[in-house]
Amino acid sequence: MVLMALDHARDFFSNVKFDPLDLTQTNPALFLTRWITHFCAPNFILLAGVAAFLTRTRGKTTRELSWFLFSRGLWLAFLEVSWVRCLGWEFNFDYHNVGVGVLWAIGWGMVVLSALVWLPSGWVALFGVLMICLHNLFDGVAPEAFGKFGWLWKVLHVSTGLHPAPGFNFAIGYPLVPWMGVLAAGYGLGTIFLINPKDRQRWMRHLGLSLIVVFVLLRALNGYGNPRPWQPQSNLLFTIFAFIDVHKYPPSLDYLLITIGPALVLLSYLDKGTPRLLRPLLVFGRVPLFYYLLHLPLLHGLAVVVAWIRFGRVGWMFASPFAPPTAETTPPPNHGFDLPIVYLVWIAAVLALYPVCRWFADFKARRKDAWLSYL
Repeated sequence: MVLMALDHARDFFSNVKFDPLDLTQTNPALFLTRWITHFCAPNFILLAGVAAFLTRTRGKTTRELSWFLFSRGLWLAFLEVSWVRCLGWEFNFDYHNVGVGVLWAIGWGMVVLSALVWLPSGWVALFGVLMICLHNLFDGVAPEAFGKFGWLWKVLHVSTGLHPAPGFNFAIGYPLVPWMGVLAAGYGLGTIFLINPKDRQRWMRHLGLSLIVVFVLLRALNGYGNPRPWQPQSNLLFTIFAFIDVHKYPPSLDYLLITIGPALVLLSYLDKGTPRLLRPLLVFGRVPLFYYLLHLPLLHGLAVVVAWIRFGRVGWMFASPFAPPTAETTPPPNHGFDLPIVYLVWIAAVLALYPVCRWFADFKARRKDAWLSYL
């Protein structure tokens, strides 16, 4: 959750006009600042699947769990196109240009999972693993191959835009495949959280290391697993960067291996006990959606204030990134800051959100209202 805020602070405050992963233009600090945040979405979604499984162990029947996942999934998808889009990323209510991201993928993934939970957890895990491992086989299938149902293939597997009506653009940053597979795999992974701690930690460590080894082998072969091959660069460091620079939109098999594998290894050690220095971060983990819904308007609002102070205009801060640029919505050429300022903003935002999230975490701990499970 905290790393995710770093990525979004960079979105709002960085002066970089190119993709930080572009090895022809980037530098090590900028590359790593962007690359390290790749760990957020896959593990956020994987652990959402684990949480769904653990919910079953708290007394919910299959029918109750299925309804909860279905209703919460629709709620998350709605939040994506309402709060996150209007009050987070864009500060406008113009629906001519809409983009959807991680909550959209989690939401519809939960809707699918609401049907899968009627199956044994092993079958759900198999569904997820097969989708993760095999979806790159279909990278060459174009939406046009499905005729009038091409729009559905875009929603499922192609990170692109839809045009439901003249003048309307619906950009899909997170296609449902393989994200709903990651959610299902997480649901299956939840079974190991019921075994004794030592065995659980060993399973997570071995599984994580295995995923890393598979990533290295697949990436070294430079064939299946990622649509973009890597090439040796001018020096060793940038060659390593090329090796680990894997495709996120939609996530390739290699991308999921190198983000989930190390996270499972880390989780196997954190499961032994949270170091004192990291314990405050548990507050954000207890209220992740609440934190997510607050951090975007906070960062965006700070960016608006800073832009107004510097330039006396903020039109680009209220425009959709998917809309054609105009003179008013084109930012000044010198807007944004170098990385040290981005990091300061990130730390300040996280610190500002800490007391609010701690209050809400305590509130949730005291109350058992059903609506709180949706936040």
